[in-house]
Amino acid sequence: MALSKTKYIFVTGGVLSGLGKGITAASIGNLLRSRDLSVNLQKCDPYLNVDAGLLNPREHGEVFVTKDGAETDLDLGHYERFTGEEMTQASSLMAGRVLAKVIADERAGKYHGDDVQIIPHLTAAIQEYIEAAGNGYDVHIIEIGGTVGDYESLSFIEAIREFAIKVGRENCLYVHVVYLPFLSASQEIKTKPAQNSVRELRGLGILPDILVARSEVPANGAAKRKLSLFSGVNEDSIVLLPNAKIIYEVPLTLEDSGIGRVITQKLNIAVGKPARLDQWRKMVSKANKNYKRQVCVGLVAKYLDNSDTYMSVNEALKSAAWCNNTGIKLVWIDAVNLGETKDVKTALKECDAIIVPGGFGKRGVEGKIAAAQYALVNNIPYLGLCYGLHMAVIAAARIGGLKGANTTEVDPDTKYPVIDTMADQRGKENTGGTMRLGNYKCKLAPDSLTARLYGKTDIVERHRHRWECNPKYVDSYEDWGIRAVGFNPGTGLVEVVEGIKHPYFIGSQFHPEFKSRPTVCHPLFGGLIKAALQKERR
Repeated sequence: MALSKTKYIFVTGGVLSGLGKGITAASIGNLLRSRDLSVNLQKCDPYLNVDAGLLNPREHGEVFVTKDGAETDLDLGHYERFTGEEMTQASSLMAGRVLAKVIADERAGKYHGDDVQIIPHLTAAIQEYIEAAGNGYDVHIIEIGGTVGDYESLSFIEAIREFAIKVGRENCLYVHVVYLPFLSASQEIKTKPAQNSVRELRGLGILPDILVARSEVPANGAAKRKLSLFSGVNEDSIVLLPNAKIIYEVPLTLEDSGIGRVITQKLNIAVGKPARLDQWRKMVSKANKNYKRQVCVGLVAKYLDNSDTYMSVNEALKSAAWCNNTGIKLVWIDAVNLGETKDVKTALKECDAIIVPGGFGKRGVEGKIAAAQYALVNNIPYLGLCYGLHMAVIAAARIGGLKGANTTEVDPDTKYPVIDTMADQRGKENTGGTMRLGNYKCKLAPDSLTARLYGKTDIVERHRHRWECNPKYVDSYEDWGIRAVGFNPGTGLVEVVEGIKHPYFIGSQFHPEFKSRPTVCHPLFGGLIKAALQKERR
């Protein structure tokens, strides 16, 4: 199906942050894709950063990397997993990028002497980015970061208000996500914060078409009727969304509530076929199943106070478990503490498999190396992602007799720099947006485990790194108990290593977690879980 004009859906939030605007936007995208519509999504964030590359992962969660190398907010990961579509740089817009463009245009004389102002110049620039991102799609869904009423969000709210005038109100739909708190003292759901949020949005010139009312406990019809009365939104356009057991239930809740039908009707989209959600429902059923067996995976990391830091890894592991018809128990291992105590056997004794995820910096490095050594020596299934590959190579080198082997990221003066800065990256170590980012090709050895898992020797995966395996040491790998089985065909740099005579010891320079989907697990994660199940049986 191809519409003559792009339709736009704007998702805003009120009351408080963290309500799940990203999941809501992604779920709407899921419902529209299931109706054979072409869909794109975009995150508009009011931060004055140019991109998410330098944001603190402990506070903001993982940096998700798109195929074309954009460092973005983690919500883009949700967009991809829920819709099955790959996002691009156009799907991530931060206020800093818009301001930089406006200032550059002013310096270039493009405003012809006008006073450059928030309205109309900044808002017009925002609209240009939105329109460009939606070009060619049936529906473009735009999530506005922050909450209505935040000072930094006002230019984006004004831009999307004006946008409806520009493209026609019949081509725009506004979805507002609100919160319904539960007061235990009176045992009742309160709608007043949501009412106030809608009033704030209306005061800024936007009347929402649909309300998504989030709550910790299920709300009832009375709450919906009251919210409808005081917000001016019809009851059939309000969906009550209590906490779900898993996030992948949300599209089904929205569809079963009739919101998919409401959206297509309000946007005047003629849909010939019903939503095709059989595969999605099957996946959710698998995810909610009580499995008799369960694999335990240890994630050795330095950020333990925010699971969002490793969001894509977590979701990839869950998907791999469901594909292997097993439950999964994720154990968080403090890499810093592990490096200090050196008691690896105790820390990892219950783990059927070990993952060392991507990362940067010195903190926790020795714990990660110790975990990789333990896995290599004791035949424990291991998957190292980017930095986890580096740790695996360092671990093998030390086992092979190179005492003090390290990465120059941690020890610039190491005698054995088995991991080193890429030649074209020297001098850029502290700058944003300069790493190897996005899709790169990899050629796998035909006789490798990795090639068998992928079912092919030519693959493309996403990268985010600056340091690489030092080519000077690759010929020594087999003496250390590992071998390089994947190379970049253009540069000859190592992309994948495997343990020799090991059931599953793989390190990838790329980030396979970014391409995992809930309905189709990634080969490397699927292989890890399968190896863990086999270890469990031994």
